Amino acid sequence: MPSKRRRISAFVKILLSLTLACGVIVAGAYYVLTTIEPIDTEPEVEPGCRLQLSDGKYDMEVAQAVNAATIGGVAFSRDLPQEAVTVAYATVWQESTFYNLEYGDRDSLGLFQQRPSQEWGEPDQILDPVSSSASFYDELAEVDGWRELPVYEAAQAVQRSADGFAYDQHEGLSKRMTEVFTGTRGPAVTCWYDAEGVDEIRDAASDTEAAHTEMARVFGTDPTALPEVRGPETGDLGWAMAIWAVTHADEYGLSTVTYGDQRWHATDGGPGTAAWTTVADTEGRLLLK
Repeated sequence: MPSKRRRISAFVKILLSLTLACGVIVAGAYYVLTTIEPIDTEPEVEPGCRLQLSDGKYDMEVAQAVNAATIGGVAFSRDLPQEAVTVAYATVWQESTFYNLEYGDRDSLGLFQQRPSQEWGEPDQILDPVSSSASFYDELAEVDGWRELPVYEAAQAVQRSADGFAYDQHEGLSKRMTEVFTGTRGPAVTCWYDAEGVDEIRDAASDTEAAHTEMARVFGTDPTALPEVRGPETGDLGWAMAIWAVTHADEYGLSTVTYGDQRWHATDGGPGTAAWTTVADTEGRLLLK
């Protein structure tokens, strides 16, 4: 039978081993805590745009919102009703989901997947959202009684696609988007960027002159003519222009867009911090900075 002293000696050895092991673990933990960068649990903000539709919020990528604003804007230049924008949106949802594609079935290109071989224009014209939208609206206006047709039938009369009924599934969302991008719902679009994107906007000099020139090409009206110019039946021209400017803020380095008594700021904090705020009334003028 082992002596009492030997039993105590073995216990001491075990105790010393456990103490040493704990010391190693504690030291290792201290090293990890003091030398390794903590993991950032906050997800990075992804650039985007949020639409305040009549039935709730709807998010789009910035590129999609840019094209939606331009398609809606071109309808103003043609003095077309909102129904025309709805037909255009339903078409674009089906054809390209609002991305200006440089490829497609056979020689189809762009937002509407128009084909040079079917006399829609040269590739560079089709890939210009303003030109392709104008071509679509001009063809739609030639369709007898298009305003009385279901949206999918009006779209198919222009597109002549393999499955014209496919446009029908996009009618509801397209109608609600039309209210937003034609300015009917006021400041119903906001966009935000990541930190790098906002830094670039703030560091670059805003090119308001180029923005005004492009808006005149899109809407057929110089934005500096507001509020004297009267808008067409498409919608609220001033708000449609303001929304267009917000969606194009990154392209033209716009840090603020102000219309009426509302102002939008370019931020990297997501849709909440990018909301419109109330300021002194501009009396119907659109101010870009």
